[in-house]
Amino acid sequence: MTYVEAIVKVLAVGLVLGAGLPAIFAFGLVAYSRGSGSTEGGATVAPNPALKAVGLLLFAAVAAVIVIAILYITKTTIIHHFGFNPVPFLPK
Repeated sequence: MTYVEAIVKVLAVGLVLGAGLPAIFAFGLVAYSRGSGSTEGGATVAPNPALKAVGLLLFAAVAAVIVIAILYITKTTIIHHFGFNPVPFLPK
C-alpha cells in the first residue's frame, strides 16, 4: 500500500505544480491584460485596477512557489554552507 500512496502523492504534486502553476500564471495574464485597459474594435476600454491587482497577486503567488521550491531543493546545501534552514516551515 505504501507504493500506491507514494504514486498518488507524486501524481498529485505533478498535477498541481505541472499544470496548476501555468494555469494560475495564465489567469494572471488574462486578469492583468483586462485590467490594464485596451482598445477593441476602435473603442477604448477603461482600465480596471482591481483586475490588474488580481493579476499581479497571481504573478506573485507563482513566483513565491518557484522561489520556495528552489530553496527546498537546495536546502541541504544552504544549511551546509550558511548554517540556517531557508524553509523551516516545510517538513524535512
